Amino acid sequence: MTSPSGESAVLRFTGVGKRFDGGTEALAGVELAVARREFVSVVGPSGCGKTTLLRLASGLSAPSEGRIERPPERIAYVFQDPTLLPWRTALRNVELVTELHRMSRSARRARALDALKRVGLDGFERRLPAQLSGGMRMRVSLARALVMEPEVFLFDEPFGALDEITRLRMQEELQRVMGDGGFSSLFITHSVAEAVFLSHRVLVMSTRPGRIVAEVEVPIPFPRPATLRFEPEFGRLGARVSEALAGAHR
Repeated sequence: MTSPSGESAVLRFTGVGKRFDGGTEALAGVELAVARREFVSVVGPSGCGKTTLLRLASGLSAPSEGRIERPPERIAYVFQDPTLLPWRTALRNVELVTELHRMSRSARRARALDALKRVGLDGFERRLPAQLSGGMRMRVSLARALVMEPEVFLFDEPFGALDEITRLRMQEELQRVMGDGGFSSLFITHSVAEAVFLSHRVLVMSTRPGRIVAEVEVPIPFPRPATLRFEPEFGRLGARVSEALAGAHR
């Protein structure tokens, strides 16, 4: 799979495979590329290796074969669980990464406040995680990723545990944040509608060992309004992804 318009990729997999010590082959021959400022979603059957794909992209795991090209440092990983420290306020949770990078107190405070404002949480800086809704906790997690100004975002089903209304709102919020920052994103989801709404391209993975078996471009300009979900074109694109996904199960 190539980047659109021939742009150079900020993240590229070439012939990537992953086999675990027990003999399980999770991925085989994966080819994908994510261009600068591009949002790419990946859907596929349960157990097809989507999370393994993200771990390889982040450098947390090494491929058994093939080559991965990625930025040397500026990669942010956003999990399904916000993984916030319950004894730290929203502000202090966002500051955590900058503390680990030994940034000065004034610099990390300024960056954390700006990140919280960008995700719509200005005024909630002093709240503990238990005082925030599920959607707000996920916004804190996103702000914590934003604070180091990453080049590439990796998302592992970040909205999977949210209720439907909150999930739709978070999709719109994420679209705005990604558009404002000009980031590149690789987004794992089980929701076809979510993938189509957020993405420039949707990639479909096969059953294990996972490989990319289909690609659906989403040629709808950004920003995309919430009402897009009711448009015929949106339905047609979702149907194409669903059809490819059904084929991946066979």
